[in-house]
Amino acid sequence: MLKRYERLKEILRLDPDRDFLEIYRLTVTYEFPWDITRALELALYRTYAVPAVGRLLAVTGELTERPQKRYDDTALLLDTVLEHGFDSEEGRTAVRRINRMHRSYDISNDDMRYVLCTFVVTPKRWLDTYGWRRLSGHELRAFAAYYRTLGAHMGIKDVPRTYEEFERTLDSYEEEHFGWDAGARSVSDATLALMGSWYPGPLAPVVRAASLALLDDTLLRAFRYPRPGRVARGLTRGALRLRARAVRLMPPRSTPRYARQNPEIKGYPDGYEVAALGTFPTPGVRGCPVARGRTSEGAAE
Repeated sequence: MLKRYERLKEILRLDPDRDFLEIYRLTVTYEFPWDITRALELALYRTYAVPAVGRLLAVTGELTERPQKRYDDTALLLDTVLEHGFDSEEGRTAVRRINRMHRSYDISNDDMRYVLCTFVVTPKRWLDTYGWRRLSGHELRAFAAYYRTLGAHMGIKDVPRTYEEFERTLDSYEEEHFGWDAGARSVSDATLALMGSWYPGPLAPVVRAASLALLDDTLLRAFRYPRPGRVARGLTRGALRLRARAVRLMPPRSTPRYARQNPEIKGYPDGYEVAALGTFPTPGVRGCPVARGRTSEGAAE
């Protein structure tokens, strides 16, 4: 049986610039599967507070009318790349689906780059506070390389190179762009309701209160939510820290856990085809700056 820090030793023997996919996969699926899932949920949630992003999501209706499907499809597409890699048939299909969905809308490169930054920075900050250990510098380099590669496949320009650059880009963008939008608030409310629906009915208000207790003040102000009280925040954050201490004492995972195995994924009980995930908007609508026919150094087809 592996000891708690044995896998970290395995990670530290790898090269974060060359073996970034393997490091990211080990960290996400063995070391922190539950935490990274929560952190990536929060990462996507942060993007709603950028009015251009939140408003677009409200207009499409994907998160207000079909939130479970949108959640499932997003998680499964990202999960496919993680599990199979960028150069696999499955990974290329997943990236192609992501690009073709984004291409149907006018999304600025700056907004796309910001969303990418949330995937790098939010997990690190979550684990700093609620993880059973913090990410090593080795892992942070691998995280940056992984999402730099994803950004290249998505045709995003001026992607940061280091974790520190991802963090500075995220912080400056939020400071400049976070703000109120009624459509974004409707998307936020629908997301909170979705999270509550994963638990027995009487627990839904508790889940909503706990979710709001995890939001920082900048997010609360952007959505115009009342600031949770000290008791709600203390209980929620204290419970997560207690969980981290318990996990630290447990034996490490012996098998990987991917997002497709999570109970929150509810829309495909009989399985799914990667090529059928996501939305299929009307062709011919202008979209993201992702050109057709690019190689893996640019955007996927």
